[in-house]
Amino acid sequence: MSRSFVLVVIFLVLFSSQTLAQNKPGSGLPIAKAKSAIKIDGILDEEDWKSAGTATNFFLNYPVDSLPPTFQTEVRLTFDDDFFYISFVCYDDDKSNVVQSLRRDFEWSLNDNVGVYMDPFNDFTNGFYFNVTPNGVQREGVMSGGGSMEGSYNANWDNKWYSSVKRLEDRWIAELAIPFKSFRYNQSQPVWNMNFVRQDLKRNQQSSWIATPIQFFPSSLAWTGQLQWQTPAPHAGTNISLIPYAVTSMAKDDENGTSDNTINGGFDAKVAITPSLNLDLTVNPDFSTVEVDKQVINLTRFEFQFPERRQFFLENSDLFSAPGFTTYTQPFFSRRIGLATDSSGSLRRVPILFGARISGKIGKKWRVGLMNMQTRETKSLGLPGQNYTVGVLQKQIFERSNVDIFLVNKESVGLDNFDPTKFYHESLIKKVWNGTDTVTKLNTYNRVAGVDFNLLTANNKWGGKAYYHHSFDNYSNGNKFSYGLYSTYNVRNLSVMGGFLGLGKNYNAEVGFVPSMDVYPGVFGTFMETNLKFYPKSGPLVLIKPGISYDDNYLPDGTLTDQNFGLNYIMNFRSTAIVSVKLKNAFQKLPADFDVLYPKGDSSLLKGEEYHWNEFELKYTSNTRRLFTYMVTLSGGEFYNGTRQGLAGTLSYRVQPFGSISLTGDYNHIDLPSVYGSATFLLLSPRVDFTLTDKLFFTTFVQYNDRYDNVNLNARFQWRYKPASDFFIVYTENYLPEHLQSKNKALVLKFTYWLNI
Repeated sequence: MSRSFVLVVIFLVLFSSQTLAQNKPGSGLPIAKAKSAIKIDGILDEEDWKSAGTATNFFLNYPVDSLPPTFQTEVRLTFDDDFFYISFVCYDDDKSNVVQSLRRDFEWSLNDNVGVYMDPFNDFTNGFYFNVTPNGVQREGVMSGGGSMEGSYNANWDNKWYSSVKRLEDRWIAELAIPFKSFRYNQSQPVWNMNFVRQDLKRNQQSSWIATPIQFFPSSLAWTGQLQWQTPAPHAGTNISLIPYAVTSMAKDDENGTSDNTINGGFDAKVAITPSLNLDLTVNPDFSTVEVDKQVINLTRFEFQFPERRQFFLENSDLFSAPGFTTYTQPFFSRRIGLATDSSGSLRRVPILFGARISGKIGKKWRVGLMNMQTRETKSLGLPGQNYTVGVLQKQIFERSNVDIFLVNKESVGLDNFDPTKFYHESLIKKVWNGTDTVTKLNTYNRVAGVDFNLLTANNKWGGKAYYHHSFDNYSNGNKFSYGLYSTYNVRNLSVMGGFLGLGKNYNAEVGFVPSMDVYPGVFGTFMETNLKFYPKSGPLVLIKPGISYDDNYLPDGTLTDQNFGLNYIMNFRSTAIVSVKLKNAFQKLPADFDVLYPKGDSSLLKGEEYHWNEFELKYTSNTRRLFTYMVTLSGGEFYNGTRQGLAGTLSYRVQPFGSISLTGDYNHIDLPSVYGSATFLLLSPRVDFTLTDKLFFTTFVQYNDRYDNVNLNARFQWRYKPASDFFIVYTENYLPEHLQSKNKALVLKFTYWLNI
């Protein structure tokens, strides 16, 4: 063997080992204070950038986790007394980036972007993220639960920061300046957990500084490096943000022949008690510019959970929503404050007079949340003024787990001002069996208290929860408990989740989300889901995921009311397309009457009747990188004692980078025996979303829902004239579908200004 051949082999081995080098969790990156001013212009010509430590050698997380990306990324950090600076150099020889629009808070999975995910508390549990696209569009949000699942990320959180992006022939450069006043952190902590993630969508590649196994999100805090402060992070100093608003609205109710013109104002304030503990204040808040809920056709017996988008409730929202099980038994759900249903079941706004909220870290292992809000008396809904108080105290144990205790209190005030011969809102009236007869009692307060243990291991493999809650009111006795336990296990080729929960027949969480509370007179249930995961090394597929699921519910006397078996098969393609198939075998013995065709049905399915059926769902999502994209879902099969056929989907065309035009639809035809009737439900929603610049946004969408015989128009213009400061024009109108006769309309003009003191 020649000497030259040996040298070539050694060179190749060293080269391959260097190429495949991975940054492991805990890898360090020093940060030093800038010696001169940093100009945010996308040009890294300052000496501080040249001397800063560099995070590089990014590694793929998707579509494989065994190779470096096609193009590398470099990250540098520095700071001064006011700003936390980050620069990204994203190497790329192709300028045809995938960008949906110029709108802030873009959807991460549908845009080329790069960002930082940081845990400035060093607890591997909570943090913040800031992203930017090649077109300079910003996105920020808060993280909870260690970033271990999709629900851990909330991009509705909004704050004030600065960025600039410059495009060169072989790279694009992003420069970020984040005020220390814009986020919470532990000033005395010498180490922040941090990772940098790049989404190169046009190549369908996700890469990160710290190499992350494919079964985990690269933004998960379990897979982070250490930002090592050479000198302590600066104290943010006086950190008060005042956000006043002024709004004028003109509303007309064509059905009742009334109109209302108002001028109003109020403010929000953020006060940093410490760098990691925040006080939020709101006086006469106005949420008229919050995007309206996207309607759904709900054919189940249970309430649908819409997300919270109102800014006041978002920071540290995971602390207040941590108790319970999010989709089953959540004792606090912030949408219960300031929103209530009217006699027709429509959601109406209830004016909030004021609110205060303290949330954040106190010490190394403790978090606290305390909130109080007061609503105004609304006689048109039969509601007195109501006061809401929520308190949560959380203690971190082990590396990433925690225990919390909480209290949720709802108290009606000013009931003496109400005429009992008129009406009360349905939430205030309770029918109670007194031993001989059913009597009506007035519900004046509702409280829920409890304790939760939340498990999350250091490597994200194990997670879970155990909890016990108890409710208190003035109209029922006994059986007011809620309890549950579940665990998750997630490794490369297997994920398993399973547990059980129980509700006493008198458990009552009026400020929570407990969809079964109005369906079952007490219930015990189990659930489980198991998925296998296979990652082909070649071919068109990235992931093959077959799985099974099971859940059931029993009444306290042991009667089985629900049982569902499911089979699913999901395939992710390298083109970004996704195919999923689901089969379901369902059994129900109704614990109460149920009109599945309401308001189009002739007769309800009756309490005690049993139904057994099979149904299917086939869903295809097209290549999201193309200008024209679509998602279509075909479903159907048996349904109770009849049949159902469904077709749903979205067609979208992207006018890159200025916006998109889309049409979303949901069609369901239900055919039951003649005594019950049949019905067709159709929901159509065309949408136009244009961003003239990264500061001017225009969105118009229409929702036609024939189940509720309504057409809703919502048009919103937004001018972000300064960071976190906006001018809005919002127009809404509801029509009767026939001849598009107007039912009501409103025009709102709103001005907000973010002032740092």
